Amino acid sequence: MNWIDHETYIDIIPPKEFNFQECLIFLGRSHQEVLHRIKEGILYKLLKVEEALIFCKISYINDSIRVEFPISKPSSYQREKVGEYIWEWFDLEQDLQEFYQIAEDDKILNLIVHKYYGLRIMCIPDLFEALVWAIIGQQINLTFAYTLKERFVEEFGEFIIFQGEKFWVFPSFEAIATLSVDDLKKLQFTTRKAEYVIGIAKDMKSGFLTKEMLLEKQDYHEVKKSLMDLRGIGPWTADYIMMKSLHETSSFPIADVGLHNALKVLLGLKEKPTIEEIKEYAANWEGWQAYATFYLWRLLYDKEI
Repeated sequence: MNWIDHETYIDIIPPKEFNFQECLIFLGRSHQEVLHRIKEGILYKLLKVEEALIFCKISYINDSIRVEFPISKPSSYQREKVGEYIWEWFDLEQDLQEFYQIAEDDKILNLIVHKYYGLRIMCIPDLFEALVWAIIGQQINLTFAYTLKERFVEEFGEFIIFQGEKFWVFPSFEAIATLSVDDLKKLQFTTRKAEYVIGIAKDMKSGFLTKEMLLEKQDYHEVKKSLMDLRGIGPWTADYIMMKSLHETSSFPIADVGLHNALKVLLGLKEKPTIEEIKEYAANWEGWQAYATFYLWRLLYDKEI
């Protein structure tokens, strides 16, 4: 992490291939989002470092991501942990030069990378949050997925109040591991999704599943298999988790509806492409399928299309 600790605030120095506004467009894609808020180009986020709730005001000043603490000044250890979270959230460890070189010679990516240059995969550093969000989103539309997430967070998460508004952190797996299926069904989770979420919470509480364990595995297929061994995790969900929480740039949720819609729009197709056609389009994306997918998703939020 490249950062400067000013004690009352921190500055995070991103790589040169970084566009804060592009990242905010992705983060602001739903007005139902309950875990952060964007106002006038400033991002507000509540984080939990061990037992402490730390409220962050995140802006972009002089080529740096500035993180201020409007409620109380965190300790030096807490400031470092906040910096590490934001570094990972914006995927700043990733060197995108190779991706842009590949995109330059690719007939599909070449159409969009210049427009969205500096966009990074907006990650979900908390593995439990990533898994729950992916499970919530299975086989329902995005609007209802956000509704379920909001109910889940507001029922089981923690919050602080700043200027009359509540800001939330995602519920811990420790809290969710103690629930019954009926506790989640009251929020309109299906029985199966409730079982999956509580099962994963229990696996994480027992230490059977940790992010560190998954990151230690070197092989893409080994990680994917470990995820798919969990109840409720199919191929799409596994690739989504690898892309959003494990920084695996080769992950490719090829069956993703958003990806299919974006390709249809971009290429002016009458129908969505088949999986075989997508494999042909993606022939040159090796090692960067996750970024290619994310840039194509970005197209779906483009008001100028």
